[in-house]
Amino acid sequence: MSSTHAPALRERTTTIPAVLARVAFLGAVLAVAAFTIPVMIQLQQWMWLCVTVLAAAAIFLLYSTRRFVPGKYLFPGTFFLVVFLITPIILTVGYSFTNFGDGTRGTKEQAIDSIVANSVQQTEDSTWYNLSVATQGDPVEGPFTLFLVDPETGTVYTGSEDLPLEEIPASDVTVTSGFVTDASGYEILDAREINTAYDTLQQLAVPITDSSAVKIQGANQAFEGTTVLSYDEATDTLTNSRTGETFTVGKVGDTEYFVNADGERAFSQSWLQNVGLNNYERLFTNANIAKQFGAAFAWTLVFALGSVLLTFVVGFALALVLNDERLAGRRLYRSVLLMPYAVPGFISLLVWSNFYNRDFGLINETLGLDLNWLGDPTLAKAAVLLTNLWMGFPYMFIVSTGALQSIPSDVMEAARMDGASRLQTTIKVVTPLLLVAVAPLLVASFAFNFNNFNAIQLLTEGGPFLPGEYTRGGTDILISMIYRIAFGGSGADFGFASAVSVALFALTGVLAAIQFRFTNVLEDVN
Repeated sequence: MSSTHAPALRERTTTIPAVLARVAFLGAVLAVAAFTIPVMIQLQQWMWLCVTVLAAAAIFLLYSTRRFVPGKYLFPGTFFLVVFLITPIILTVGYSFTNFGDGTRGTKEQAIDSIVANSVQQTEDSTWYNLSVATQGDPVEGPFTLFLVDPETGTVYTGSEDLPLEEIPASDVTVTSGFVTDASGYEILDAREINTAYDTLQQLAVPITDSSAVKIQGANQAFEGTTVLSYDEATDTLTNSRTGETFTVGKVGDTEYFVNADGERAFSQSWLQNVGLNNYERLFTNANIAKQFGAAFAWTLVFALGSVLLTFVVGFALALVLNDERLAGRRLYRSVLLMPYAVPGFISLLVWSNFYNRDFGLINETLGLDLNWLGDPTLAKAAVLLTNLWMGFPYMFIVSTGALQSIPSDVMEAARMDGASRLQTTIKVVTPLLLVAVAPLLVASFAFNFNNFNAIQLLTEGGPFLPGEYTRGGTDILISMIYRIAFGGSGADFGFASAVSVALFALTGVLAAIQFRFTNVLEDVN
């Protein structure tokens, strides 16, 4: 007699290779977490520490058991969303409430150590060493370790900012012509790399005692000097042992510095501090900055809207022409029109920047003109729009061609039978139906061009600049202006740049919401 009950599901079996793969994967995750967590604690990277701990815990919870099957598939995408989108947004918003920038990146203790280290001065009996700079990290950012050789005795020393100078056996390193040329586990920097990292190396002093340290002098020498400044933790002051002058903590602007008796800033070095809404207040209340922000915002709107409209009109027009079956060689023409889209954007921008050269550029040479394309603000804006048109119309051509081919032919035939001309059919029938399909893409294209950093930086570098003006150039849109604030020649100001970025993020969101609201009207076309 056969049973009417459904057969029970067989219990899934796990193969030995699958078990080994799972163990290896979880072991690798544990190893990475064990290595990175202490480093993050040391660097006080609390945000990334939380992400690492939560991610590691989630991986062990999800992948060490057969349960939570949906979570196994959702976790990778969620993890990368958090790491590459949500966490940077949180960090940017957090930095917008600080004075983060050049001279204000580290803690107060680090600032004090840097100020004291920079006060090392040479004395008459200073010992000089043959210098080799090494690193176990980045050749530009460090951290750096110094290997020193006493030219008189041949004694080898090593030390870093965190490790006092100590003698090491000469057999532990390779010494050639009085210089350390190889050390196990270290990369010895060459002269070019030392020159690149010289500004960072100048801030480095290897302590010997509380009152002496080794300081770098040039690319291959270092000297033992005495520290002129000393810090008193009880009074929170710095004292110059030679002059007797005392420096206290005082506020200059919205940032605390060590100041002299007149309240003037004594050292450029400060530390990371919370400044509240000062960056936002500066953005919206400082007349000069507000004016620049407003001008950049207006040009950004013109640039984004102009780029979208011009590329769409040209792309749509070409798609209409090449959609006519009576035209011979349509495939060839379409292939040619796609060539600007096939060339990498940064190459096109660099090539076009040469086209606009006033003296030997292709445009002036071909047309017999003498226009200063990149030196005049108006012409530079026209050049940016023209170049963006060249780079963008193939995309709109592809989109429009696909949308046109999806429109039923009987709709257009019905319009023609009702007496509509070809132009009327295109404007009143084809265009509304096409916009239903491409409107979301137009909104996305607007958002892309609203933050199209490459089109500005690679073509005009934001210029031309008025005399004395370095924050915003004639063609700078908001995103390139933020870049100039953060990494400009006048010094990095990441805190203020973050505040402008938050404002830009809000503006982009509002504009996108408005555009999507208007595109909903097109739904009635169907």
